[in-house]
Amino acid sequence: MAQAAIKARQEPAPAVAGTAIDRAHLARMTFGEAALERELLELFDRQAEILVARIAQSDAGTAAALAHTLKGSATGIGAAEVAAAAAEIEAAPTAERLGALTAAVARTRAEIAVILR
Repeated sequence: MAQAAIKARQEPAPAVAGTAIDRAHLARMTFGEAALERELLELFDRQAEILVARIAQSDAGTAAALAHTLKGSATGIGAAEVAAAAAEIEAAPTAERLGALTAAVARTRAEIAVILR
């Protein structure tokens, strides 16, 4: 029972339909500090762009390691779709899974752009 409660606190809740980022999760992770939230979103935006490009150019082992890094970052900001797509690449990198990750990252980065305006 306690393990389930701990796990629930660590994993982001599913995003609200139509959103790429669970804003409530992000607020919890940043203790409601707007400046910290903004900084994390800016960092994730840059990191996601770089990691997806590197994943696309890497061998399977390196792609899995990079996907693991992206999964952790996505979980931290509440980007559940990116985290799930990165987990799929981590398990078995394929072109189809890279396409799904690329699309999820694009949706998340678009939402970040709106948030940061």
